[in-house]
Amino acid sequence: MKSGGTELDFEEYAQARVVRLRQRAYLLCRDWHLAQDLTQITLSRLYASWRKVVKADNIDAYAAKVMVRVFLDHKRLKSSHEVVSDTMPSASAVVDGSGGPELRLTLMEALGRLGPRARAIVVLRYWEDHSVDTVAELLGVTPSLVKTQSMRALAELRALLGTDLATLVG
Repeated sequence: MKSGGTELDFEEYAQARVVRLRQRAYLLCRDWHLAQDLTQITLSRLYASWRKVVKADNIDAYAAKVMVRVFLDHKRLKSSHEVVSDTMPSASAVVDGSGGPELRLTLMEALGRLGPRARAIVVLRYWEDHSVDTVAELLGVTPSLVKTQSMRALAELRALLGTDLATLVG
């Protein structure tokens, strides 16, 4: 993928990665429409500096860093209209061992209740299985901050999920 940084190279990269980028965006924001917007903004920023991007050691890591920053910037804006609910889906409906879509929805709901940075850390660290150092680099923070916020985020997820589902988050 590291050729001359032409427009054709960018198109090939974008076509190959757009689905993965949209999935990551969805995990961060929990809204497919916003995920599409975050993906488009990420790709447009990559395109704008593509000649510099292709010189990076890892283009995917660079793209992840751009997306996380776009997401965090969006969350800082007052125009964000996330609707917060004070109820969680019933944990007893998903503890029967089936692990079906109800469990996924419950986990996604709990993940959505985390703050933006904590959510980004959990998604990058545990869903995408990046190392502490990689997550720290992507977010522009220290590894110790990633560790601390990971512990806090997991504790918050355990509290949100209740005792029946807490074993799912370690």
